Amino acid sequence: MSGPDVLVVEDDADLAALVEMILADAGYPVRTAAEGAQALARVEERMPGVILLDMRMPVMNGWEFARAFADRYGRAAPIVVVTAAENARARAEEVGADGWIEKPFDLQAVIDAVAVHLGPPPAA
Repeated sequence: MSGPDVLVVEDDADLAALVEMILADAGYPVRTAAEGAQALARVEERMPGVILLDMRMPVMNGWEFARAFADRYGRAAPIVVVTAAENARARAEEVGADGWIEKPFDLQAVIDAVAVHLGPPPAA
């Protein structure tokens, strides 16, 4: 895998697959994790270029992941919170995220959020 990738941390398997497909079709390499502990394991394998982080997940939620990530890696990769919460910006600010996407989201919004951190899609 060449170039920085996107780590999608989402417990809804269908939604994770959709986001992975959208980003892969745009030309971004993507890895997924179903919850925070699995995401930390993915980060240990390879630091992603950007992390799309759901907040409400089993095992280790988004708040716990963000805290553990910051403790271990500081701000080594930007985090974009993906949430259905009423105030997505507030959720992002709670974990010091670099951005947010509100669910339900427009597919282009996902690509745009990644492009802010990784540059335009390679396929563009």
